[in-house]
Amino acid sequence: MSSSYDPRYAPAGDVGAALMVIDSRLKAIYDGTTETGPEQRLLMDQFIASSGPGGARDLLDGACTLIYMFMTWLRKAYEDHDKDVIEYVVPNLVATMRTMPRSIRPETIPTMAGMVIAAGTGLSPNLWRKQYGDWTKEEMNPLEATAFLLAEHINRLTGDRDYATRLITNALSSAEQD
Repeated sequence: MSSSYDPRYAPAGDVGAALMVIDSRLKAIYDGTTETGPEQRLLMDQFIASSGPGGARDLLDGACTLIYMFMTWLRKAYEDHDKDVIEYVVPNLVATMRTMPRSIRPETIPTMAGMVIAAGTGLSPNLWRKQYGDWTKEEMNPLEATAFLLAEHINRLTGDRDYATRLITNALSSAEQD
């Protein structure tokens, strides 16, 4: 029996734009530029505004799709080693988010953990979240951080700083060819 939270019922959103945001954050961290400057934030705001009225929603759905795709890859990687993805990813994610109190409010962490657990068990994170109402402004940074932290986790596991980005780019390319 299929769940109403099955990913096939979820909007994919603008995965390319969401990946661009995450990849630029990864590159900034790897280059030692940890702070998001006002110029970068202005460029991001302009990018979202230029994508029309549905652009922010598409970017948000794209971020959720990234979370789902990253967790699917992580689940398979951990299963290959007879390990549970939830046991190894969620505590690390929560602990990291707790060290970021300026950008991630503590009350948003359970939502992000729940979304990652949903994705890790094969459910759509955006449909899972939708049951609790609309996204709030306070959840946008934690959502971005969640996708970023999962990508960084993948890069660390593989020893390749571009692996997570390539993973999604290759998946998008093969989807276009089909």
